[in-house]
Amino acid sequence: MWPLTFRPPRISTPHPGAYGGTVSSELSFEDTRHIWTRNGRQLPVRVLELPHQQDGGYALVFGEIADDCLVRIHSRCLYGEVLGADDCDCGQELDKSLDLIARAGHGVLIYLEQEGRGLGLIAKARGMALSQRMDIDTFESYELLGYPADNRCYKLAAETLLLLGLRSVRLLTNNPQKADALWEAGLQVTVLALRTEVRSERAQQYLEAKRRHRKHWIPDDRTPWAPDQAMYGDPAPVTPPRSAGRGYRAAR
Repeated sequence: MWPLTFRPPRISTPHPGAYGGTVSSELSFEDTRHIWTRNGRQLPVRVLELPHQQDGGYALVFGEIADDCLVRIHSRCLYGEVLGADDCDCGQELDKSLDLIARAGHGVLIYLEQEGRGLGLIAKARGMALSQRMDIDTFESYELLGYPADNRCYKLAAETLLLLGLRSVRLLTNNPQKADALWEAGLQVTVLALRTEVRSERAQQYLEAKRRHRKHWIPDDRTPWAPDQAMYGDPAPVTPPRSAGRGYRAAR
């Protein structure tokens, strides 16, 4: 259920968030309510814009959310979501997250315009080109180009979840930085890692690079822990990812 103070008027009054973005305390997105259909399932969805020069995007609220609902914080990836690249797992992670939200009947997708780990499509393309020429991963190519390894921030996403009245979430992610951002904002986080299909050798190399450089959790057959097991009635997960225990927890 929405908090009692969360009855959006026609006109929103934005205010600056702690990170410098703009979050509205009077969310006028009821006019955006429509029906979303996925795999034959229908859910009402509302859309909220999250204005910010670098880390902005949109919050899509599916169904009637409450504490411990499924949440996906997703950074835009043209190659994985639109071009269907085999060396990227972003599209698969988004698809699986939406399938799980549709099955649950409610949840939140925060879609951030953070292409190329927050540096944009051109920087991403330059990094990929150098990576392929030198046979190095894109974290290493970013460093050679003078870019930060990851320029994304998730504070605005965390503020938005709090504004939506949530105090605890089940976060669909392999990225500990996302869980940390929510924890630091005061949210209780249950991490649900996402297992994806490895479609190419470069995809496997990228997964290993994310694990090595950014400490991502990468579920595989040796670590049978992924939300599809718990959500679809398969045996309960037995091996959680190695979280730091900083206020978020693995699924039980």
